[in-house]
Amino acid sequence: MDDEAIPSGELKRGWTTGTCAAAGAKAAYVGWVTGEFPDPVDVLLPGGQRPAFALARTERTADGASTGIVKDAGDDPDVTHGALIWTTVGPAPLGSGVTFRAGPGVGTVTRPGLPVPPGEPAINPMPREMIRTALAEAAAETGGPRDVTVTVSIPGGEEIARRTLNGRLGIVGGLSILGTTGIVVPFSCAAWIHSIHRGIDVARASGLTHVAGATGSTSEAAVQKLHALPEVALIEMGDFVGGMLKYLRRHPVPRVTVAGGFAKMVKLGQGMIDLHSRAGPIDMAWLADRAAEAGADEAFRAWVPTANAANEVLVEALARGIPLADVVARHAFRTAAEAVGGGADELEIAVFDRQGGLVSRVPFTKVG
Repeated sequence: MDDEAIPSGELKRGWTTGTCAAAGAKAAYVGWVTGEFPDPVDVLLPGGQRPAFALARTERTADGASTGIVKDAGDDPDVTHGALIWTTVGPAPLGSGVTFRAGPGVGTVTRPGLPVPPGEPAINPMPREMIRTALAEAAAETGGPRDVTVTVSIPGGEEIARRTLNGRLGIVGGLSILGTTGIVVPFSCAAWIHSIHRGIDVARASGLTHVAGATGSTSEAAVQKLHALPEVALIEMGDFVGGMLKYLRRHPVPRVTVAGGFAKMVKLGQGMIDLHSRAGPIDMAWLADRAAEAGADEAFRAWVPTANAANEVLVEALARGIPLADVVARHAFRTAAEAVGGGADELEIAVFDRQGGLVSRVPFTKVG
């Protein structure tokens, strides 16, 4: 994400799909039981907050009711911002409690390792709990039934899901209903880090002993080819190498590869585990010191801080036969090994150029 895309000033927070579904379920339940929809409708969040939401649409039938709430993600560039979260409630068999179903645009889980088992709608545990709480409040207020079927739909959700990692995680047919706090914090990238964690969970549940995190699509394709990895072994970590490695520390996998372009690996070598530009720039003086470590002459070392970009330095180093990428890879390994700790028996660093060519590699090495 470009820094220019981040709005200036205080950023507006938004609401998760789970919050919208919970509020929608409460309003639909009251409309079903009483014939009148509360608008706006409030909902209790896990942290105790109680926001209220306007209803965009309502519908009542002989055996249930539905409401639509438009998701507002605030200033976060969330792919579901502006989507209609359409929630339907209706009767369920006596003693069944709250039953969840995936409507059009909401996915179904097909692989083990996710917070809900295969065959279940992709409605995560916290949104389910929020929906149950909202329905319990509505039942207490109206005296209505406690056994309820809840169907969550997102019109156009299957198309929106193509812009997420759901397909790789084994969620088919649409989006996931997510949220742990109910609140979207702008540019926290929580959804991306959540996908990293779920990707590791799915790989572990699939019995894989090797996962590879890549900083971008070029390095991901290159590392997949390097090791002939199945798609489920690929973790799209982007800039969040720390988010991947720290999770692996708690949920180990025997072999871990960290793959990326030269510039990103320079930042990792500097000791950074958030590789986005907002976390700090490439230190060209540090790179000049690494050039000295690689045996470059004084003239080259003096030129490095004046270069336009790290990749310009890489191209020149390769042309001169200076093993700069090898030195950077070794420093990147040290940073990654410290972050992953006991989360991997062996760790590998793979550094690629912009065309996906392997320019350096620290092969699998024991961690610790």
